[in-house]
Amino acid sequence: MPDAEIQSPYTYETEHLSEILRSVKTIAMVGASADKTKFSYGVLRVLHETGYDMIPINPNPALTEIRGLKVFASLTEVDRPIDMVQVFRRKEELYAVAQQAIDVGAKVLWGQIGVYDDRAAKLAEDAGLTVVMDRCPKIELFRPFWKPRLDLEI
Repeated sequence: MPDAEIQSPYTYETEHLSEILRSVKTIAMVGASADKTKFSYGVLRVLHETGYDMIPINPNPALTEIRGLKVFASLTEVDRPIDMVQVFRRKEELYAVAQQAIDVGAKVLWGQIGVYDDRAAKLAEDAGLTVVMDRCPKIELFRPFWKPRLDLEI
């Protein structure tokens, strides 16, 4: 008997997710990794190659670049506006990241699969951010309901 598919308690309309991914241009990835075996690296790579302006966030002072992209130690150090903050950290860290996303004026807070916190979502939503939790933008980007930026040259 096949394993039952695990369902997230957080549900979003497909059009809502696709509109977020169509509207954002600059994504700061909190928890970005230079390790090519890490899922965060693969997501950063695909989003970058799809045309998003990716900003890796990692506090390791020895890590200065990922895929040719300058690494920032925190969201507050980023030198340009951020549309979306994608979180690849433990869910217990989401509330603090939500506060930082608010502080830097982000429009969207997106928690990766397994990253969710209702308090963090309320904090961000009360500040006017759109919130998605327990989802992967790479997966959502390539769902059959939406064609990714096909107008980009490869």
